[in-house]
Amino acid sequence: MKDIKVSIIGCGNIGLSLLQGFIRDRTISAENIIATRRNIVELDHLREFGVVLSSDNIKAVKESNLIIITVKPYNIVNVLEEIKEYLNPEKHILISVTTGVTISQIQEVVRISVPIFRVMPNISASVGNSVSCICHNRAGLKEIELVKFLFDIVGTTMIIDEDLMESATVLGACGIAFALRFIRAMIQGGIQIGFDAGTASAIVNQTVKGTAELLIVRKEHPEFEIDKVTTPKGCTIVGLNEMEHNGFSSSLIKGIVASYEKIEK
Repeated sequence: MKDIKVSIIGCGNIGLSLLQGFIRDRTISAENIIATRRNIVELDHLREFGVVLSSDNIKAVKESNLIIITVKPYNIVNVLEEIKEYLNPEKHILISVTTGVTISQIQEVVRISVPIFRVMPNISASVGNSVSCICHNRAGLKEIELVKFLFDIVGTTMIIDEDLMESATVLGACGIAFALRFIRAMIQGGIQIGFDAGTASAIVNQTVKGTAELLIVRKEHPEFEIDKVTTPKGCTIVGLNEMEHNGFSSSLIKGIVASYEKIEK
């Protein structure tokens, strides 16, 4: 697996997060990773790690096995048109992390029977903690295992139906922003009740990290764990009720649904 060669085409925010995760883990040799970007100077700080940087997408495709397309939806057709003549079904696996573009739409552009995957990771890939949802166009077991191996490097993976990819985008990718906004509000509240910003951040960040780990390890419903800290007439239940009176859960659910409807349009 160490000998696989990966290209990240259009290395913006999510591409950079994947690249940083691969570099951090070192399972794939840095010299076997090619990152492309129109303004490649913006990635110059990564040269010291041994990553190959280029503005030539075609060269990147020719020199890699796994091709990760990380461009914006409005750019993907142009990129696919540029590289399609150089795709080889015997050599390449094509992976798109572009939101809202289906496998059939990609297939229609490339017009070649190369294995095609859609993957939705998130920016926590940079620290090895992404959740990456994966779907494919009836790829073989070998290709599926290879793509799963690649994204397991930067977190956890799960295979889902393509019909759920937009939902995965909202929960797993947009969800990062939702969680960060919650964390920011917690920190602001901490400052208001007496902590300096640094101390409030440290307490909140570890609390959120510990909470997520608690649910992952124990596999209990959140309400089960909530009940353990909501004593009768206690401060926790008062705070929870005040949040709910002001629409805490309702606003979060509405935000998730609104994001989903935006993708579906």
